[in-house]
Amino acid sequence: MSGPIVAMGGAEFSMRPENEALHDYVLSHAETDSAPRICLLPTASGDPNDQIISFHAAMERRGCIASAISLFRLGVTPIDFAEHLLAQDVIYVTGGSMVNLLALWREHKIDTIMRAAHEQGIVLCGYSAGSMCWFEQGVSRGSGAPAPVDGLGLVAGSHCVHYSDDPERRDVYRKAVADGTIKDGLALDDHAAALIRDGAVVEAVRSRETSRAFRVHAEPSEDGGVAEDEIETRLLPAPDASDAQLGLDEMRELRMMRRGGGPGRLGRR
Repeated sequence: MSGPIVAMGGAEFSMRPENEALHDYVLSHAETDSAPRICLLPTASGDPNDQIISFHAAMERRGCIASAISLFRLGVTPIDFAEHLLAQDVIYVTGGSMVNLLALWREHKIDTIMRAAHEQGIVLCGYSAGSMCWFEQGVSRGSGAPAPVDGLGLVAGSHCVHYSDDPERRDVYRKAVADGTIKDGLALDDHAAALIRDGAVVEAVRSRETSRAFRVHAEPSEDGGVAEDEIETRLLPAPDASDAQLGLDEMRELRMMRRGGGPGRLGRR
């Protein structure tokens, strides 16, 4: 049986309740009796160091064994992609340019490894470009204006992220579905997520009260030949407020690093 995919319309690693709840949700699907091994692929945004540091902090305080692969720094830290990725419980892909993400993955054969990881049962997840990449098609701003882009095709149909937060992307997506440029699919607001098993959405959740999820499909109508059916979403529980001090410590650490203060606790990897 293929592993689950958790698609998220938009998120980040800063310690806000809506992000924390989504991280907990992702990790709840890792089937392991030991500390989950989770690897970040921040390729779509150019492997920014701040994002990698924040990811390590978010996952390590949950007891995970966290790692990151930087395709932009391979000369410094070479790695056997297949050996490392196929040893994970969860693979997490961030947002940015879906166009650049897939081009680099194909160059390094990571697209093939991801298929193997999916077949092996590893949890695949991500937000924004890291959410759309698993589907047959998405709508990316990788070339500037939003435009349809082909994905890996692990999930049939199309996917649009930042749905209510990016009206221009939403309009392009609706038009492309209506005229058949791309297939019917799933649309997610920021901080909305969908759990996909064996190619089907089995649950939709949200970590923010106003976030929504939709099935978007072509249908003759007065509204441009496309219909939106809202999917019922479950509101995720808020994280434990006792973790707030950890979030403050992370922000102080990141500010110190941006000022050139050198690596502290979070920077020693």
